[in-house]
Amino acid sequence: MNTAVLPSLAAVPASLSEEALARESARAQAALRRRRWIIISLRLLFLFVVLGGWELLARLKWIDPFFYSQPSLIWEQIAEWQRDGTSQGPLWVQIAVTLEETVIGFLIGGASGIVFGILLGRNKLLADVFSIYIKIANSIPRVVLGSVFVIALGLGMASKVALAVVMVFFVVFGNAFQGVVEADKYLIANARILGASPRQVTTAVVIPSAMSWILASLHVSFGFALVGAVVGEFLVAKQGMGLLIATAQGAFNASGVFAAMILLAAVALVADFVLTRLEGRVLKWRPAAF
Repeated sequence: MNTAVLPSLAAVPASLSEEALARESARAQAALRRRRWIIISLRLLFLFVVLGGWELLARLKWIDPFFYSQPSLIWEQIAEWQRDGTSQGPLWVQIAVTLEETVIGFLIGGASGIVFGILLGRNKLLADVFSIYIKIANSIPRVVLGSVFVIALGLGMASKVALAVVMVFFVVFGNAFQGVVEADKYLIANARILGASPRQVTTAVVIPSAMSWILASLHVSFGFALVGAVVGEFLVAKQGMGLLIATAQGAFNASGVFAAMILLAAVALVADFVLTRLEGRVLKWRPAAF
């Protein structure tokens, strides 16, 4: 090795290295911003092509607007609901009812899924005893459970919340359980060697290790909670977006069905944005992506 190089490296000012690092960081951030704008532009372009093509095909009568509607009619339907209300009442009331059922079911199902996932993941005896029953319960079609909940809990909000809880629970439970099982065994062993109690191992090592699994499941499970609430309303309800879809279907109003679907999608996107911001706060220790 040429030792003459070592003095020259040592002579490099620390400020120069910091400046180079700052320039590289700024270059990476600029590239990340450009990529973000490219992605947004491509998304908008794809949306424009789909909606524009749909509208054009409907106007040319290549597809029947009676069965498949068209974007302009869907927009008119949303505007009419906003202006005159729906057959069940104001549009915002229908959205609020479904959102309330969804949020309550999401919170109960998510919390219970996390608790039972961690509990069974940390206790092999409990996991072996209850695993067969969890598999059986998870295999039951949700629509059947919705009918059972309607009979047992009535026509009110409780039956829709119960169905949303069931939809969320198994998704969160599976991810929490797997996250606990996949926790780094070497970290757990080191914590035990240092004298950590089982409770300290669970709270300081296992749960932080499984947090990425849990948060990933919450992104998906909110959509499942929304599906559970809407399906429950579709079966029987006095208010809500599910009843609005059922009413539009009964009247062969394709525009109404698509309009309700778009409003539900908008609610799901807002919820996903909130969960993403929450995930960023909880996992702020992770290095930023470049």
